[in-house]
Amino acid sequence: MSGMELKATARRIIAENAPKIFLVSIIYLIVTTLMSELQYRLPGTASALDEYLDSIAAGSIPSISLLYTKFRPSGVALAVVLQLMLPVIHAGYMGYCLKLHRGQSGEYKDLLNAFLFFGKVLLLSIVTAVFVLLWSALLIIPGLVAHYRYRQAYFILIDDPDKSVLQCIRESKKLMHGKKLDLFLVDLSFIGWVIISTLVVLLLPLPFSLPVVSIWLSPYQWLTRAAFYDRLIGEIAL
Repeated sequence: MSGMELKATARRIIAENAPKIFLVSIIYLIVTTLMSELQYRLPGTASALDEYLDSIAAGSIPSISLLYTKFRPSGVALAVVLQLMLPVIHAGYMGYCLKLHRGQSGEYKDLLNAFLFFGKVLLLSIVTAVFVLLWSALLIIPGLVAHYRYRQAYFILIDDPDKSVLQCIRESKKLMHGKKLDLFLVDLSFIGWVIISTLVVLLLPLPFSLPVVSIWLSPYQWLTRAAFYDRLIGEIAL
């Protein structure tokens, strides 16, 4: 099945599940956007670092100890908690899209399903990030290849939460053998939508960067990626 066919399947599923799929996507986007914004806006977190860097840019060289005094332990702790929750919410949305692609009924509560294996999702996000970072330390291309090598690990874990993190990573490597370029081209085919979404975020006079276009783009992308995953496991089963 080509990328165009995968995307056509995604559009069909969106049409069959509208408007509910858009409502679920809105909830997912609002929650994740607010969590990301809060991490930055909490007093004594990223905003403190920005303030310190602005001072340097203005020509003054404040003491590094001044930066430490600007951080607030409570703000940093809450920012860390929010950052840990983001991949879990994201995995829940991936699971919702996977269910829809398989003809199952998706529910709002699916967004919380990954909290049932919160520890594994968190560990998987850390391990894959470390692996990609290590490969990226060599050159950009090896890092990009590593990123695509592990792309199916989340779907594998969502399919079977009893699997270990390393088992999900190994199985993703197996599934993606010879398929990394295919998925890269599928992702690249969404570049126009991504640009439009970014421009809308930048141009809309909103108090926070709500990705309005992503109400359509998020289910479109993740249903396509779910279709790609199901195609891979179908090929392995043959």
